[in-house]
Amino acid sequence: MDFVPIPSQTVGPYFHLGLTEKHSASCIASSTANGEHVWVTCRVFDGDGAPVDDAMIEVWQADSEGKYNHPDDLREKQSDPGCHGFGRLGTAADGSCQFETIKPGSVPGRAGVPQVPHLNLAVFARGLLNHLYTRLYFAGEPGNEKDPVLGLVPQERRGTLMAQPDPARSGHWCFDIHLCGAQ
Repeated sequence: MDFVPIPSQTVGPYFHLGLTEKHSASCIASSTANGEHVWVTCRVFDGDGAPVDDAMIEVWQADSEGKYNHPDDLREKQSDPGCHGFGRLGTAADGSCQFETIKPGSVPGRAGVPQVPHLNLAVFARGLLNHLYTRLYFAGEPGNEKDPVLGLVPQERRGTLMAQPDPARSGHWCFDIHLCGAQ
């Protein structure tokens, strides 16, 4: 195998090989976690609309009560031991990866305005010298229109942050990530 970076892989194929093969975590919340169990399929596309088969997605999220399983969440309530709050996967040939999790609860926001359920994502991909951060919101979630962070996004762009329910599979959500272009 030749591991020489090509022009579209300025960071090389090494991060994908080193971080996803040995350290994958598709189950963010186990079957014992409280809350609504869901499966989220993320798909990554390049500027031409082609699937990116060597991207990596990291997900951080709160549990069903809005508590992060992290020492920086200093609220006194205990985090749900069934919700790890973190997942990492590389994409397959079709540019997709799937996480098993729960819909998180609302988390505190500034000035006492709660943030609606969302997942925090980091995207690593060829051609990116720095990873990208984004959020995944659930389409149709009550309160989306009042979320203080989502409210910072122009109305015409908010659809790019919405996971859509999969009509063929109950409890499954689809979220497309376009690395450039109109989407």
